[in-house]
Amino acid sequence: MWRAGKNRSGARTSARLFAAYAVASLVPIGALGALMVHGTTEDAARWGRDQGRAQAAVIAEMTVAPALGGGDLSQGLTAEQRERLQHSTDLAIYNDSVLRLRVRDFAGRVVFSDDGTTAGGVSITDPAFVSASAGQTEASLLSAPELPGGQVIRVLQPIMASATGQSVGVLELYLPYAQIAARLHQQMTQTYWRLGGGLGVLYLVLALISWSTTRSLRRYAQRQAHEALHDALTGLPNRAAFHERAREAVAQPGEPGAIVLVDLDRFKEVNDTLGHHAGDELLGVVAGRLRDGLRPADTLARLGGDEFALILPRSDAGTVRRLLDELSAALAHEVVLDGVPLSIEASFGVALYPEHGRDVEELLRRADAAMYHGKRGASDIVVYAGEEMAAHSTQWLVVQAELRHALARDELVLHYQPKVDLRSGEVASVEALVRWQHPQRGLLPPSEFLPAAEQSGLIEPLTAWVLRRALADQAHWTSTGRCWSVSVNVSARNLEKPGFAEFVAGLVAEYGTSPGQLLLEVTETALAADARRAAQTVVDLSSRGIGISVDDFGTGFTGMSQLLGLPIAEVKIDRTFVADVLDSPQSQAIVRAVIALAHGLGSRVTAEGVETADVAYWLRRAGCDEAQGYLYSRPVPWLEIPMYEITGAAS
Repeated sequence: MWRAGKNRSGARTSARLFAAYAVASLVPIGALGALMVHGTTEDAARWGRDQGRAQAAVIAEMTVAPALGGGDLSQGLTAEQRERLQHSTDLAIYNDSVLRLRVRDFAGRVVFSDDGTTAGGVSITDPAFVSASAGQTEASLLSAPELPGGQVIRVLQPIMASATGQSVGVLELYLPYAQIAARLHQQMTQTYWRLGGGLGVLYLVLALISWSTTRSLRRYAQRQAHEALHDALTGLPNRAAFHERAREAVAQPGEPGAIVLVDLDRFKEVNDTLGHHAGDELLGVVAGRLRDGLRPADTLARLGGDEFALILPRSDAGTVRRLLDELSAALAHEVVLDGVPLSIEASFGVALYPEHGRDVEELLRRADAAMYHGKRGASDIVVYAGEEMAAHSTQWLVVQAELRHALARDELVLHYQPKVDLRSGEVASVEALVRWQHPQRGLLPPSEFLPAAEQSGLIEPLTAWVLRRALADQAHWTSTGRCWSVSVNVSARNLEKPGFAEFVAGLVAEYGTSPGQLLLEVTETALAADARRAAQTVVDLSSRGIGISVDDFGTGFTGMSQLLGLPIAEVKIDRTFVADVLDSPQSQAIVRAVIALAHGLGSRVTAEGVETADVAYWLRRAGCDEAQGYLYSRPVPWLEIPMYEITGAAS
């Protein structure tokens, strides 16, 4: 409906433009036609006068002058002269080739007329008579309504004596214009037809040009309007069109609906790894899958980058949830870009109207808050749940900005938690845990800032900083006789970053550390995010002698089957299974199974969250290799980790 309305409006505008163009073109064409008609009429009148002069010259020379015989007209005519004139002019008068004929002297006196009268005629003061008396022929076209043709040609012709060649008087002739008018009418009719046909063809040509121009302008305007409101890459409505349609949808009274923001997860890695052409291709695939999963009344728009937006009118919360579940499932289907299979994941933030407001900007802010709340949690579809969520979203941005400054100002510190050998009770290795010495909020745990780093891309410089500081600290404690290996946590983003294995190996060489003294801990979720790329990175790291530990095992989406073939040095049992291992048969079974399977794969096993000696004893009896937790030490600076055997660890 929205698009049809725009098209009808454009068609009406184009029709008005063409009509105005057509009318405007008639004006010069009409003026040109009138000018040509006027010129033709003037030419006809001139031609009539010229004909009159020629006829008058013949009559004066061949008829009047011989009859006068060169006499002086001021003395009047003799009977013989009058008879000769009458005889010579009767035929012309009789044939109607002359309407009226008068012979006048220079004083204006009529000395002869065809009807015998001596009165009337042109005044002697008339410029035409004066000019004729001076020897010039004067012809005029006069109105004569009583005559056929409505006009008459009057000619004042000097009479030249045959003997002397001197002017002796003035011949005043009135010649019929009817024949000339008839010929003129015939000529004018032909001219009008030709002129009308020519102007008609000209007008049609101009009309065709104007129609073609108008159509081209309309198409250009439509194309410009479409480009102004649509994304060039996907063809979807852009941000401006989305806002316009969203305002229309939200304004509908009594109709619930939803504004949804969709943001692709880890899209930056596709651009960085495969290039922007692959990123563009991925956006096209996402746009197609989202479009195919929507209803006819729904709207899909691309707001920019990897962010899309949906308008879902006439939908309650349940309908919205079902639809988004289907879209999320459709997106998850594997796509191959440049020969690399990828799984598309996205986060959906939902704001319902009118429940969460009717202002589009407000709904977008709330949908944005819900979407980023989902990125921090375990759900990819989140419905806005109050101002607290929006506040968290704002705080998220603040943390990201402050964290950038923290890296630049070296406000981060590393604490270490020992991993204790359950048989010897000695510290076998330590795990590096980052803290933020915030200038206002004090020492912050990683839960306060690591999620923000994950989502903003800060995780890469943050991981680089932790690796450098951990390797530098390891060099210091090695120089004091503490031969501990060090574990550093890395994220899925790190594993998916091209060249990460080379980067880590370069740092190890830079700080003079043995590769076997560095262990990188990755979560199950990181291994599952892009299993193929993560597995390749794990293999590359292991080939350089750097160990890999699977952290929080049992809480993610992987299993031992996914670890087959991977060079895993350590499997860490999550604290959720360790905490109740003394009382829960299920936890005991899981822990024993993990220990057996890990050993079968050639990996050592470390239990997390060990807080009592009884738990440590049970784990040692079950075959667990190492343990870490508050029983031994909280995370502390490396100088505070005891070098001696930890009491009770092996009892």
